[in-house]
Amino acid sequence: MADLARSPRAGRGTIEVHDRIDVAPTFTNADVAALTARFAGVATETMLAELLAGALKGRVAAVSSFGVESAVLLDLVARCDRDVPVIFVDTGKMFAETLAYRDALVARLGLTDLRVEVPDAAVLAADDASGLRWSFDPDGCCAIRKVAPLTRALHPFDAWLSGRKGFQAATRARLPTFELDAEDSWGRLKINPLADWDKPRLDAYFAAHDLPRHPLEHQGFASIGCMPCTTRVAPGDDPRSGRWRGWDKTECGIHASGHVATAHDPAF
Repeated sequence: MADLARSPRAGRGTIEVHDRIDVAPTFTNADVAALTARFAGVATETMLAELLAGALKGRVAAVSSFGVESAVLLDLVARCDRDVPVIFVDTGKMFAETLAYRDALVARLGLTDLRVEVPDAAVLAADDASGLRWSFDPDGCCAIRKVAPLTRALHPFDAWLSGRKGFQAATRARLPTFELDAEDSWGRLKINPLADWDKPRLDAYFAAHDLPRHPLEHQGFASIGCMPCTTRVAPGDDPRSGRWRGWDKTECGIHASGHVATAHDPAF
């Protein structure tokens, strides 16, 4: 298996004892292949316990929207290490119910390092002064309110945990457990621990561990993001069909390459 015990990301770009600059990527495709092979058929709980206590300890953060199924991944992480940083991007357009659920869930699981990242105020003033960019340019809105803040928040980390699941949409049907972050040319590892979990399995985990549900779920919201761009989902539809309804858009840009950055954005 490829060596995962490299120096942390925070040290990249510094002069080493041999008077050279380390420009090697943190993770490579070979690492992804090795991890995929190592954890094939291994229970999610076991995989996370090994990674969070071993090669990735202190180098990884969990990113959570505190949406409909977020409690499962967060509970799995908390059972391994409650001190793993959890990053939440508050775009300024979130449902009040999501913010309340976030605080309640963090307290319930005993998570010790919630990091709330917000959009840059100067960028918002320059590029979304009206607060209505979502209504005519959702890609641009996501870029400044979600993608750029997360980019800043992830900078110290070599890897991150995502809560994506393959069943959520046709575009996620072949989601791998391990991949390289398309937004990071330096080789940040992205881990999707719940990639092969289906809805019944998630529901069973909620029941088995008595986890609280998002307060908007019973109102027909199957996938919850920013308030202006989230609608209810009809029974039988893809859970994410209520996101950006009416637009040719399925992702905010965090999980897809080619997002739009603005000249004012200090993160790009």
